[in-house]
Amino acid sequence: MRTIVYADGGCDPNPGPGGWGVVIAAPDGTVELFGGEPGTTTNNRMELTAAIRGLEHFPAGAAIEMRCDSQYVVKSVTEWMRGWKARGWRTTTGEVKNVDLMKRLDVLNAARDVKWTWVRGHAGDPLNERADALVHRGRREAKLGKLESRNSSAPAPAAAPAPPAQGAVLRVDLALGLQVTRAAKAAGVTPDALVDDAIRLYLELGADAVARLRSGRA
Repeated sequence: MRTIVYADGGCDPNPGPGGWGVVIAAPDGTVELFGGEPGTTTNNRMELTAAIRGLEHFPAGAAIEMRCDSQYVVKSVTEWMRGWKARGWRTTTGEVKNVDLMKRLDVLNAARDVKWTWVRGHAGDPLNERADALVHRGRREAKLGKLESRNSSAPAPAAAPAPPAQGAVLRVDLALGLQVTRAAKAAGVTPDALVDDAIRLYLELGADAVARLRSGRA
């Protein structure tokens, strides 16, 4: 039985600061990984990084279904990579773009039993939406100078320990993340902007005022 993994990445703007997110539907509970790059990166590099981090979570030989909303990632592995390798990681116009990440992805993919599946982004798939929310969180934390990456929840039994570079454990509430994503979409803003506004409002009002507002709604 394959473990389902969702991987997503992106920048705002592109190129610009980026984030990546991974959601693993493990038998013992959902595992979430995320991180970011505070400097200048691209959507494609963050998408590739998400897939790499997802595969790194599993030992060699693991059976995985990797679901990505990036056709660039899926087609790179399933259609284009064999030809690139035969030409020394070159295309007809020069060196393969993001070749460092492509080579790493090739090594990880070859050592595991991976089925690559493209999924349509922002189409209501809860785990794809959650991966997208983790992208925003990873980018936001990277911009704030926090740890490069984090993980939450218990790992799948077959999974290798997360590398130390992924930092401290952080529990992320799946339902709240989906609510933020939906609220941001309804408001016509990014999840980052919605969360930033909420934090600023809390700081401006103070804990006592927020508590009074909650009591008034009860």
